[in-house]
This record gives sequence, structure tokens and C-alpha cells, in this order.
Amino acid sequence: MPIPLRFLRTSRVLSFALFILLAMPALAQLPKGDLFAGFSRTGNDTFYPNVGDLNGWEVSGYLKIHKPFLGVEADVAHYGLGANSAVPRTTTVLFGPRLTVGALGIHLFAHGLVGGEHSANSGGGVNISGGAFAYALGGGVDFPLVPFFAWRIQGDRISAPSIAPPGSTQARFSTGLVFRF
Repeated sequence: MPIPLRFLRTSRVLSFALFILLAMPALAQLPKGDLFAGFSRTGNDTFYPNVGDLNGWEVSGYLKIHKPFLGVEADVAHYGLGANSAVPRTTTVLFGPRLTVGALGIHLFAHGLVGGEHSANSGGGVNISGGAFAYALGGGVDFPLVPFFAWRIQGDRISAPSIAPPGSTQARFSTGLVFRF
């Protein structure tokens, strides 16, 4: 006697539901955190003189390592997109601790990141090619949109002290979408 198709479908659904119920404690043990991707803009002459403000993108990832507030963050940004060959393309790679507090889905955070920057251009009056130590100190706020997603507004003091010209605006503004897990 063949097994009815309806029985097979029902048993698959029940097996999947049982698997999810058994896996829930393991899922709860996964680290919490977020992923951010968005637009970023630096201040005037942040890394080199006579460069002006630079537009670009920023991505970062955060993992909570100690409840309830402390975690680690990795941040990569690239500036100079769409600029002519005289404007340097600058990439920063930064890592460091982040403190996060939240209530009602709104998360406030502060971070201190260190790492490096690399800039290069292929034309213009001043040829730039090199890298340096860099840091960013700042924070931001995430506003909830829908489950698992938020909108971030972030501001930092970002600098590469060995190459930053005096009187430069060592600031970075970023905004974009956050995926929370």
C-alpha cells in the first residue's frame, strides 16, 4: 500500500518544526551584532592638503563580545569615487572596541578605531601615493526601520596624524542601512 502524498507533506512540515524547536537554544547562542553599509564623506583636507571633501562608501561589522554593552568593530571605507585622476583615492581599514546601549530599538554607540589609510592618485600637480597610521573616534545612532533593519547616522573625528595638514577638517559623516542579527 503506497504512502499518501498528504501524509508525506505533513511529516516534512512536522519534522522541520521539530528541527527548529530543537535548534532554538543553539541559535540563541550565536553572537549578536550588526552590519552597516552606506555613504560616507570626509572633511576638507582630512588626509592631504588641497584635496577638499571626499565622498565614498563605508562598510562595518560589529560583534557583541561582552554583555550588555561591549563589542568589537571592523570598518572599511573608500573615498574619491567619481573624482578625476588628480584627486586621491583613499581607503581606510580600522578596528577597535565599541560601546552600544539601546532602548526601544534605538541604539546609541561610541567607538575608538585604529588602523591605517592608503591614498594614491594618478595625475595632477602633486603626486600622492602612500599609507599611514589612522584612527577614528566617534559614534552614532541607529533608528529602527523594520525588524532586523535600522538607519544609521554616524560622525567621527578621523585622522592620519603623520600626514594630516594643519587646519584640516578631520571629520567623517556616514549614513546608511544597518542589518541587525
